[in-house]
Amino acid sequence: MKMKKLALCLVMVLTLGMVFGACSSQEARYTVSDGKVEGTLIMGVDDKFPPMGFRDEQGNLVGFDIDLANAVAEHLGVTLEIQPINWTMKEQELNTKNIDIIWNGYTISDERKEQVLFSEPYLKNNQVVVVDKTKGFQTLADLAGKELGVQAGSTAVEALDAAAEFKSSLGNVTEFEDNTVALLELEQGGVDGVAMDEVVAQYYIAANDKDNLVILGEKLAPEEYGIGFRKEDTALRDAVQAVLSEMKQDGTVEEISTKWFGSDVTLIQ
Repeated sequence: MKMKKLALCLVMVLTLGMVFGACSSQEARYTVSDGKVEGTLIMGVDDKFPPMGFRDEQGNLVGFDIDLANAVAEHLGVTLEIQPINWTMKEQELNTKNIDIIWNGYTISDERKEQVLFSEPYLKNNQVVVVDKTKGFQTLADLAGKELGVQAGSTAVEALDAAAEFKSSLGNVTEFEDNTVALLELEQGGVDGVAMDEVVAQYYIAANDKDNLVILGEKLAPEEYGIGFRKEDTALRDAVQAVLSEMKQDGTVEEISTKWFGSDVTLIQ
């Protein structure tokens, strides 16, 4: 019996050692001192969110946020690891230290501010509704009794909740894994519209020659994108913010924005 208890104690000690060792390893990925960051940063992304972050035909992660983050890492002199995550679990991934930054068309909201420390807004966006223009929908009111698709865990869900009258007029709201799946369902007639980010909708329609899809003129909600950090990581947030300002001044931000949007559309000061 004593030997069994001793063996059990040893197992518990080793397990705790592994847990605390893993935590220490995570905490030691990077350091921040006097605005200087050293080490490795892990950035969590949704890899199906063009043009902010997505996979090209070769499977490489590309996009505006990918380019901007890589440029920030280069200016800081740190190693950046980009990690696709389950977007519905993004805040949990951040706060359990599986990632260090959420940066991929991440909308600033009051609900998210309770869990995350945000950078200053760097890009404007709107929540809109995409429809098949052959169906003749012109306004949000035309979707009364119809089925709307939305990406699970996105702020389109929050925008719908805020637009209570519009939401209550709908026949049903279906959540999808990502916007691409929702838009494919729209084209196949499975839903009558998709609520989503205007930036993503515009890019998807243009890049894929989807002349059959159109964005309704009425907006569900205005938004702004920001970078998410852990609440305690003010020094890291401030260092990244300072580099973004430097990159605005030296033309790097304009170059990256022009590549993806045709001009500098950012809010970075």
